[in-house]
Amino acid sequence: MTSATERLPRLLALVPYLLSRPGIPVADAAADFGVTEQQLRKDLELLWMCGLPGYGPGDLIDLSFESDTITVTYDAGMRRPLRLTASEATALLVALRALAETPGITDTDAVQRTLAKVENAVGQARPAGVVVGLEGREGAVRPGVRGSVQDATTRRRALRIRYYTPSRDEISERTVDPMRLLLIDGRSYLEAWCRSAQGVRMFRLDRIDEVEVLDEPAQPPSEAEPTDVSEGLFRPAPDQSVAELELEPDARWVAEYYQVDEVVELPHGRARVRMRYADRSWMSRLLLGLGGQVRVLSPRDLACDVRQRAEDALTRARHLPST
Repeated sequence: MTSATERLPRLLALVPYLLSRPGIPVADAAADFGVTEQQLRKDLELLWMCGLPGYGPGDLIDLSFESDTITVTYDAGMRRPLRLTASEATALLVALRALAETPGITDTDAVQRTLAKVENAVGQARPAGVVVGLEGREGAVRPGVRGSVQDATTRRRALRIRYYTPSRDEISERTVDPMRLLLIDGRSYLEAWCRSAQGVRMFRLDRIDEVEVLDEPAQPPSEAEPTDVSEGLFRPAPDQSVAELELEPDARWVAEYYQVDEVVELPHGRARVRMRYADRSWMSRLLLGLGGQVRVLSPRDLACDVRQRAEDALTRARHLPST
């Protein structure tokens, strides 16, 4: 018997698969799914008990067997196209773009075709808040950056980069010794020894504004160990504060650009997120920049700080001449 986590995706894929192959032999279907004929028959027996609410004889998936072949005679709506939420479509687009640009992918044509289909569907639906183009700082790697980083990593050359750090809202220039390129959660990272910080750092490629391959070898010191990312890239510090925010559709990019612990979908394209931060002043400036597109649910001191800063700004604005 296969586990439930292995069986569920197979059950979801079986009906569309069989609909496109009416009369397929049981042996062929089992081979395509990599299971025994006995396991496939058990899956089909379970499908007979699945269907639409009401779950009467006319609501359940129905199959026909003839001479050891299978045909779906009632699909209970399983042939309907998949519909994605705004955040699901955005995540899929980001992952596909990163996959298409990853060296070593053998079937890049298939990835590009899938990417084109998803982009077309998103473009037609135009859901609020979906960052389709990923232009600007939210996810777009600047031209030439990826190629230069890959070249330096392959040839073991040092890099000079101009890097944006959102938590401090500052741009710094650094010389780094590349160690490896990583693809994590659909985003590309350079892991390197940072000479100014004297430590191993992760640099998101979409936050590198400028890059220069130096004519000197990359020489990470012996203590520069690769980061363990088996449990995720970010390990929250125990002293970090956590903000609970409600984002309007036009502010959904915050959940894609910054590290958040949780995203809860709300009606009309809104979302509730939990976001960690180390500097309350920086967090307040970020929230003020979002205007009426965000509401602070907690903590209270952050909400009060944002409100006070907004009121102070309005007070100062009253003294400005009107036009």
